[in-house]
Amino acid sequence: MNSNINQGQIAADDLNRLLTDRPETILIDLLSPDHFAGRHIPDAQNACVFQVSFLDDITAIAPDKKNPIIVYGASPNSRDAETAIEKLNRAGYENISSLKGGLDAWRKAGYPLEGNAPKHRDDPQTNLTMADGEYRIDSDASRVEWTGRNPTTSHFGTVDIAKGSVDIKNGKITGRVEIDMTTIHNINLAGDELQPVLEAHLRSDDFFFTQMFPKATFTVTEAKRIEPGWLTAPNYRIKGELNLRGVSAELEFDATAATVDDESLVIEAHFDMDRTRWNIIYGSTRFFEHLGMHKVFDLISIQLRVFAGK
Repeated sequence: MNSNINQGQIAADDLNRLLTDRPETILIDLLSPDHFAGRHIPDAQNACVFQVSFLDDITAIAPDKKNPIIVYGASPNSRDAETAIEKLNRAGYENISSLKGGLDAWRKAGYPLEGNAPKHRDDPQTNLTMADGEYRIDSDASRVEWTGRNPTTSHFGTVDIAKGSVDIKNGKITGRVEIDMTTIHNINLAGDELQPVLEAHLRSDDFFFTQMFPKATFTVTEAKRIEPGWLTAPNYRIKGELNLRGVSAELEFDATAATVDDESLVIEAHFDMDRTRWNIIYGSTRFFEHLGMHKVFDLISIQLRVFAGK
């Protein structure tokens, strides 16, 4: 075994010998405290690389930056050790390396683990898995945010989800959402005398005509999983029928679904929609001439967050 471990990777067999031959070596587990409590290499100390206090935690463990430090993360698929070494390099640590293959390699080599669940093979928590069932939308926790624009400025606000449900069966999503268009609310003009003017205009027949069409509904007709189903990236392509202002038209967008636990589901999406497809044509140069200051861009940006529980 090469005695110079600085900036390199060390195999599980070599680490096992090193921990006996060089007991001054500091071994750092980079995963979360909960994961560390469940399983870790004997004599390892925990400094989670995902915490903003990571370097402070390292300083508490290893105040002398010349001491040899070996860090390890989850597996060869995870960049936790690489990230930690970059941070430690910038902080001036002089003798750092990482366990090749992380905790997964140590386990596969047959070496022991400590903790309250050392034999548990946990999910790496990178891909979406969803439990079948009917999920009722929590209107208070869910949110639709909108942004509209014209050539000189933009306005943004919210509109409330009234009710809805999401059904999951064998990974397939169906559902229906009802939106209370009478609750359309502007945020950026809060406190300005123009705020109620804008809100009244949005509710008028120029825009959403809420007196005649107080509700909008979106019904999911198809939802295809985007493989491999990363938990933090768009993992479903959703198609549906949006009924708005008395007009039904297809709406398609990518969404990120995530399970909070086996009982809850969050769906987040960000997309633009062409309002003129639903006969909301006020200020559109595709339908009117000589608009002057009354031009309004056709696209509305939507940020949708749906929280639902079984």
